Amino acid sequence: MTIPGDEMFSYSANRELESAAKVNALEALLIQKGVLSSSSVDKILDYFETRMGPFNGAKLVAKAWVDPEFKQLLIDDCNAACSQMDMPTGMSGAEGEIMRVAENTSTVHNLIICTLCSCYPWPTLGLPPYWFKDPTFRARAAREPRTVLQEFGLNLDDSTEIRVWDSSGQIRWWVLPERPAGTESMSEEELAKLITPEAMMGVAKVAK
Repeated sequence: MTIPGDEMFSYSANRELESAAKVNALEALLIQKGVLSSSSVDKILDYFETRMGPFNGAKLVAKAWVDPEFKQLLIDDCNAACSQMDMPTGMSGAEGEIMRVAENTSTVHNLIICTLCSCYPWPTLGLPPYWFKDPTFRARAAREPRTVLQEFGLNLDDSTEIRVWDSSGQIRWWVLPERPAGTESMSEEELAKLITPEAMMGVAKVAK
């Protein structure tokens, strides 16, 4: 998959350093004021990197691919499906109170954006990538999703319907990707290893 570059979304070449400097300054101020302890932020980030992340979404997708009843539950009530799995405590907590899943098929492809800010289902997809939060990506993906997907390297047939879902503070969307051909003999664990965050965001497909 081709990740959008600096020129596409007009990023500063030093954006990561600039963002890190702002975060460090804010964190230092909050610690100085007694709002946070020095380890609070690190603990939160570690939790969302090691306990809440795309590996959870991958497990849900893989199970849905092999279990039709679970797949229907995942589509009807994502949070209920999460409760049936051996998932970390808090899957329906912060950033995942209400999650919804849009299913990709041979004729329909779904793309997830957040036009307001960067609402994202952290429990199943992890921390949002930088470009997902970019105002240019959010605006262009809403107006011209097919073109934006092509820039990601995903070229869909003209006959494929593209549906764009706008995540919000109330509902956070993610995608149930289409199962790739030739994976019929693979186990649930093997299937989970194929699934990427990009596929569950709709900017890529799952490849065998």
